[in-house]
Amino acid sequence: MSSQMLARTPSLTIAGLARAGGVGVETVRYYQRRGLIETPRRHNGAGRGGAIRHYGDAHVRRLRFIRAAQAAGFTLEQIGELLALDASHDRDRDRARALAQEQIAALDARIAALEEARAALHKLARACGEGDAGRCPILTAFDS
Repeated sequence: MSSQMLARTPSLTIAGLARAGGVGVETVRYYQRRGLIETPRRHNGAGRGGAIRHYGDAHVRRLRFIRAAQAAGFTLEQIGELLALDASHDRDRDRARALAQEQIAALDARIAALEEARAALHKLARACGEGDAGRCPILTAFDS
């Protein structure tokens, strides 16, 4: 690779990578331990042992991919599979779609549970406002 190409590729420390991805350094290290982000080899320079790791655009994209997939509710195991699908050149659309459909079903179940909890709280709030005698039904419900 020419020195001009290297000059155009940003070189980030792990702290810079973490900032670019909106996470903490320990999160980056955790993803590295899980095999989701490559740990680059150390290059000469300052840092522990006289060498420092350099991260580039590909690491930032990968970190942002992981964060976006987590925001969509995917587990780290599923994200690992999505990353593997992305890395394979056959682009297994059927498997990616199946993972998405599994996640949609999981989200639907969570939404249903949240709607049920919301309805129960509405009922308790109404019951709490209907009388002044005795203990509040909200407190009674959480006490049992």
